[in-house]
Amino acid sequence: MVVSGAAADTGIATALPSEAASRLAWHDLECGGYEADLALWRELAAAQQGQVLEVGAGAGRVSLDLARAGHAVTALDHDRALLSAIESRRGGAVVQAAHADARSFSLPGCEFGLCVVPMHTIQLLRDRDQRGAFLRCARTHLRRGGLLACAILTRVEPFDCRDGGVGPAADSAHVDGLLYSSRPVRVEVRGGEIVIERERRILGARDGSGSVGEAEEERMVELVRQCDEAILAQLRRAQLEREAQAAGFQVEPARAIARTDEHVGSTVVMLRG
Repeated sequence: MVVSGAAADTGIATALPSEAASRLAWHDLECGGYEADLALWRELAAAQQGQVLEVGAGAGRVSLDLARAGHAVTALDHDRALLSAIESRRGGAVVQAAHADARSFSLPGCEFGLCVVPMHTIQLLRDRDQRGAFLRCARTHLRRGGLLACAILTRVEPFDCRDGGVGPAADSAHVDGLLYSSRPVRVEVRGGEIVIERERRILGARDGSGSVGEAEEERMVELVRQCDEAILAQLRRAQLEREAQAAGFQVEPARAIARTDEHVGSTVVMLRG
């Protein structure tokens, strides 16, 4: 975490949240508000028998939605800080948290009718070997005839506004008395990868009280400014389908998630175990 000079000058750097708390806040801000895919996951869960596994569950955006619809869900992620949020948010919903790597998970005694991989998570697996390891794990955990559905980003619109050009507006949220702001500043396609760069800022009250209200933004001071870079594999549907066939899946017709004003669309690769 990079503490800005302004924060050091005011002496309020001690108000900074923990690394785990920041990861959760950024995840909620950048991913938590996305809803365009939820209808498809609900449809697929209703059509399949058995439990649902979400891979790359984060703080439970999809898992909690499906659990509240009456499905038994296991949420798998490698980040304990994000998974811990699911437990505090689930209420009476049935969600089991599984801390594991998507490439090597083992859930003894669990057999799933549906495995979903939303929000381009599979593209964080940067090469064929990593994706193959995940596909084999997923197939092992699916019941006979179970379905694996993976969302992939296939079309991107590169841009670069790091030098002050017009770009997407920042998303912001108040969390625990601080204002978090995240703005995409660059999307680049290079060498088989999609690079997404965001400028992240955390602002606090100038008086050091650690409390920022909606009407007080002009009195805030920047505590943190940092660059976050996410790198996705540039992955075509046909390529993922071939890799899945090599792992023993049968390919079914893909589905689409339409783009919105805030988010690009996705292709959902459908694979039968």
